Amino acid sequence: MVIFDALRRWPDVEAPGLVAVDAADRLILDESAELRASAQPGDIVVVNDAYGALTLGAVHAGASQVRTHIDALTGERALEANASRVGLTGRFRSGPLDAGLVSGALLVLLRLPRSLDALRDIASLIAAHADPSVVVVAGGRLKHMSLSMNAVLSECFGQLDVTHARQKSRVLVARAPRAGRDPMPAQARVAGIDVRAYGGVFAGARLDIGTRLLLENLPDAPVGGTPNDPLIDFACGTGIVGAWMAMQYPGAHVHACDQSSIAIASAQATMLANGIEDRVTVVRDDMLETRPSASASLIALNPPFHSAAAVTDLIAPRMFTDVSRVLRSGGQLWCVWNSALRYRPLLERTIGPTQQVARNAKFTVTVSTRR
Repeated sequence: MVIFDALRRWPDVEAPGLVAVDAADRLILDESAELRASAQPGDIVVVNDAYGALTLGAVHAGASQVRTHIDALTGERALEANASRVGLTGRFRSGPLDAGLVSGALLVLLRLPRSLDALRDIASLIAAHADPSVVVVAGGRLKHMSLSMNAVLSECFGQLDVTHARQKSRVLVARAPRAGRDPMPAQARVAGIDVRAYGGVFAGARLDIGTRLLLENLPDAPVGGTPNDPLIDFACGTGIVGAWMAMQYPGAHVHACDQSSIAIASAQATMLANGIEDRVTVVRDDMLETRPSASASLIALNPPFHSAAAVTDLIAPRMFTDVSRVLRSGGQLWCVWNSALRYRPLLERTIGPTQQVARNAKFTVTVSTRR
């Protein structure tokens, strides 16, 4: 499709010049073409469409009132930007992963998530709320697929067909939904916190070793924590750090943010489980976009160092730049990072004087003071 030549990832700084479509997207669209040809407005749902290739491919071929869910806020923005670029705005709407997204759907185009728990949540939601005759066309790259995905889909659908591979991609076609359910978060108690985690959120309902090291070394009496100067849990995931700060520092107000809708739902559930939702604001945000400049005295951060399956140092610099904007003069960033990435010189340049607070075999905790 010529339309694919115009699609781009977002933001450009993370993947300059790369086209936001691959062989798996093309195969999903090709395998669903006949089904899409007979679809009526509102029949088609797209899930896990990273940058809009599936949504806009379907719309370009004639679909309208397409409902789509993209977990990452940056992905949603890429979809909107790509739609504007190719003149296809107004023919789809983005929404959360809930019953309303899939209610009555006759065709679901699904880019398979890496997480089996995330796939189970998606498949079960479709089985519970889509039309009984729904067809799910789910695809991905062979290197990221496993037979366990077939098993998960078979839990929720009575018929599963597997297509021939093409260009190192494959599609699974599921029909005959069984009884499904709305997603329920996994539950665990770690570090004195009741954690809730929906499928696909980083680390699940566990405390990863980097975050554990950060919690063990956060200050005893931080500056800030007022409604106008909340402690910030940046890239909050399940909200463990934000919940810990709210519980460790009595009366403290916390701002937790993440670009992932699954993370936000998990963090909100975590705050409710611990009875601290009145002191912790959970926001879906691109970086710290909604926070005013020079407005925070303390930010805690465990920056992601993976983009899909690849280790990358392209995400953290953008995060550090926004931290520098939001911190007050003299404010502090408490950060844990994979030691192999050697972020200390970058932290020094971007934020200010940086000291090592702790280190183990894999991770380093530093505190950087805003100049």
